[in-house]
Amino acid sequence: MIVMDSFIYVIRQFLIVLFLVLVVVSCQDKIKQDKNTLSTEMKNELPKRPNILWLVTEDMGAYLPSFGDSTIVTPNLSRLAREGVVYPSLYSTSGVCAPSRAAIATGMYPSGIGADHMRTTSYTEATGLPKYGAVPPTEVRMVSELLRMDGYYCTNNYKTDYQFKAPVTAWDESSPYAHWRNRGKDQPFFSVFNFTETHESGLFEPYGHRNVETRHYKSGDTNYKWKPDRMTEAETKVHLPKDTKFSIPPYLPNTDVVKRDIWKLYNNIAEMDNQVGAILKQLEDDGLLENTIIFFYGDHGGPLPRQKRLIYDSGLNTPMIVRFPNKIHAGTKDNRLVSFVDFAPTLLSLTGTNPPEHLQGQAFLGEHKVEKERSYIHAAADRFDAFTDAIRAVRDKRFKYIRNYRPEQGYYLPIEYRERIPTMQELLSLSAKGKLDSIQSLWFKESKPVEELYDCQSDPHELHNLAEDLKYANKLNELRQEMDRWLVRIGDQPNLPEIELINQLWNGQKTQPVTLAPTVVLSNGKVTIECGTEGASIGYKIIGEEDKEPKSWNVYQRPFKIEEGSGLLVKAHRIGFKPSETDEIKGI
Repeated sequence: MIVMDSFIYVIRQFLIVLFLVLVVVSCQDKIKQDKNTLSTEMKNELPKRPNILWLVTEDMGAYLPSFGDSTIVTPNLSRLAREGVVYPSLYSTSGVCAPSRAAIATGMYPSGIGADHMRTTSYTEATGLPKYGAVPPTEVRMVSELLRMDGYYCTNNYKTDYQFKAPVTAWDESSPYAHWRNRGKDQPFFSVFNFTETHESGLFEPYGHRNVETRHYKSGDTNYKWKPDRMTEAETKVHLPKDTKFSIPPYLPNTDVVKRDIWKLYNNIAEMDNQVGAILKQLEDDGLLENTIIFFYGDHGGPLPRQKRLIYDSGLNTPMIVRFPNKIHAGTKDNRLVSFVDFAPTLLSLTGTNPPEHLQGQAFLGEHKVEKERSYIHAAADRFDAFTDAIRAVRDKRFKYIRNYRPEQGYYLPIEYRERIPTMQELLSLSAKGKLDSIQSLWFKESKPVEELYDCQSDPHELHNLAEDLKYANKLNELRQEMDRWLVRIGDQPNLPEIELINQLWNGQKTQPVTLAPTVVLSNGKVTIECGTEGASIGYKIIGEEDKEPKSWNVYQRPFKIEEGSGLLVKAHRIGFKPSETDEIKGI
């Protein structure tokens, strides 16, 4: 009887365990099913070829109500967040605009393609270097060109600044007048609008908003001329009382000068929000809101000293909001790590194209979204204007590792443009008088550690270096190894003298390589165009009987038919090379 009772007990326990296992498996299947349902829902509800609208502001930290900062009211961006998805963990690849824009435009890390030294076509007298542009591998194209090849109308209003000259094939329009409204009937579009109000120069004195922001209202009106320069402070709209109490980061002093600059920062954000609202109204007026995926993001972190140009989170982290048609996933938050190199593959994925394998980012949305979320983001800092440093960073969801290749050199670089900011002048004055506290003076030390490690969760301003704390030795080693892996993968050579970098980009030539002129062959009424420069984009325009030149260059992909008697303009350009001359062929 005892044996039988024991047997029954064992069977009962087995059945209980089996039941629990089945429940767990069922729950896991349900979670998997829910994820698949969300994915299917997104796929089914999105247009097959959605329009894509990018609203890009400059020098933008997480100073928005949707990201936890309620200092300023932003009705348009707050509406976008209510109707969309908030991404709090977007990171640029650099703390400054042009290298970051190179990553966005190409899907490649700037420090691997010669795009990380800020201002490669200026400061030549100070550096003794020739003008040059980044030279990515031959297979690299600007993502806008790839979309144009797929039938999209691509516009950029109006900033470029990619660390290289964009080929004529990159955009249908790139100007202060560029707009989706100039596209062909029912043609899908990819349109970028850049807002400059929040740029660090918006903190300069005398203070005043830019007159040129009205360009966003003037689609197609190429006769419209904007007022030059800026408004006076008296003419500038006040969105926030000047006596507002602000939260001042601990690395800045609590003075009237700093408070005024922070007031300007928020006032500029409110003005940028107005400009965003103007574009969104045009989209709604055109009946395109529910056919368009809208991205709002900044080109890197904030504009204040110890923010812009540095690769602490204050210089890298920037807010992003994505609104999908029909408010799919409205009012939600996605905490995954996203890097600027992920934008190009994501854009292609959303428009139905499988991203090319050479892209160094990964799609986080769309048909070709990767299954595994990224574990790390990476960043680099090199030359800024006339001053060079060499710093690399890697961050997971919590910890940041920084490696300084010039530890004998202090962090602070005397960049003249930044020193026009009153807060920077205040910091330098107080530093000279010995009146900065221990945190505020960290930036002005004469040297820096070889390695830095920060717990960005408990120390969001990255002030307490944990690199020598044995408690974090495993994390330090993990991020070290990840950085080494990344440097090898992208071909980054930190601290390589810039003249040697140029020598590599130009393959030993003493001057910038020139893209070879394209050759045109006409056979049986079809035109074939070739270029001897590997990796060159080829553009062409067909001139009809009226001799009227089209505004946009076509991207050559395959032989095409042409009417007898038509003319042809052709031009080739490999990124980083000088473009070929435009060749005109009359009366084909």
